[in-house]
Amino acid sequence: MPIDYEAARELLAAGFARAERHLLDGTMPTAAAALADPCDRIFQSNTQAYREALLGCVVARIQDRSIDLRLPYVNQGDNAFNGRTLDSEVINPFLQDRRVPGTKGAYLSVFRRSVRFEPGTREGLRDKAGFDAFLAALNYIRERDGDAALNAILDYLLYRFARLREAANVPVTRLQRISLEQYDRLLSGLLATPSGGRFPMLLAIAAFQAIKEFFGLDWDIAWQGINVADTAAGAGGDITIARAGQIVMAVEITERAVERSRVVATFNTKIAPAGIGDYLFFVRDPDIEPAARQQARQYFAQGHEVNFVEIKAWILTILATIGSPGRGGFNRALVELLDSPDIPSAMKVAWNDRINQAIAL
Repeated sequence: MPIDYEAARELLAAGFARAERHLLDGTMPTAAAALADPCDRIFQSNTQAYREALLGCVVARIQDRSIDLRLPYVNQGDNAFNGRTLDSEVINPFLQDRRVPGTKGAYLSVFRRSVRFEPGTREGLRDKAGFDAFLAALNYIRERDGDAALNAILDYLLYRFARLREAANVPVTRLQRISLEQYDRLLSGLLATPSGGRFPMLLAIAAFQAIKEFFGLDWDIAWQGINVADTAAGAGGDITIARAGQIVMAVEITERAVERSRVVATFNTKIAPAGIGDYLFFVRDPDIEPAARQQARQYFAQGHEVNFVEIKAWILTILATIGSPGRGGFNRALVELLDSPDIPSAMKVAWNDRINQAIAL
C-alpha cells in the first residue's frame, strides 16, 4: 500500500503538538530502555540523517505493517517503501517548518543509492556507532505491531525532536507597526495557543508596562513564574503593581472558569491578608459564574474591589487608547519578554507563526 503523505503530515502535526505540551508541562513520554538508549546516541550524533530516517520509518510502520523498514527504495522488493520521497515530501519539510535543527536535503543522501538498513551498510559510513544505534532502534520498531505501541514510539521520538529544538536558538520575529484589526487576530491566535498560561501572562505584563511607560507612572510591576504559588512567594497575584511599596492592584490570570470557591479562596489567602483593595481576574471567557460575581459584590461592599476582565478586550482597549507610540512600547516589551531564555522554543515558533497569520490578510 503506498504511503499516504497527507495522513503522514497530519500524524506528525498531532504528535508534535503533544510533544510541545509535554515540554510546557515539564513531563515526558516514557520509553523502554531498548529504545531510549539508542535514541540517546542517535540524537547526540552529528549525523542528523539517522534520527530523521528513524522518524520516517516509524511513520511508514504506522501506516503499513507489511513494509520492510530495512528497504527504503521501492526497487528493493514488494515490501520496500519510498523512503526518499517520504522524507522530501513530509519529514524534512515538517522539521523545517517546526524550526527543528536538521538536514537540508533528503536523509538518504548520506547513504549510497539503493542502501539497505542492515549491518553490512555500516562499513561504508563515517559514523558507525551512530548507525549501530539507528539499527538497534529500527529493530525495536520492527518488533512492534500494535497501534498503541507504535504511536507511543512516535510520541517519544517527536518529544526528542522538540527537546532538540529547545536547545537551539529560535529567533523571535520583531513586531512592527500593525493595525488594531491585526492585533485582534494576533491576540486571538496567541490566546488560543496552548502555553500553560504563559501567553496570557506575557501579554498582560507587556500591556501594563506599556501603560506605565506611556503615562509616566511610578509603578513597580512584578510577576510570578508560571505555576509558582502566589502565597508561597508572598505575592498578591500573578502580577502585582505597587507604588512606593504599597500594592496598587493585583492581577490573577486564569484560563479556567472562575467559580465562587476560587473567589473565596483568593480573598482568604491573598486579598484580605495583604489588604489589597483592587483585585482583577483576567479571564478568557467573560461569562462568569453568577455565584462568583455575587461573592465579588459582597467583597466590594467590604471595601475590596474584585472585578473580572476579559483579557483580549482589555488589551485591545489599552492599545487603542495609548495610540501608535504606546503600541510601539507594547511591541518592544512583549518581544523582550518572549526573547528571554526561559521561554520555551515552542512559544517562540508559535509567536512567529501567529504574526505571519495576523498580517497575511
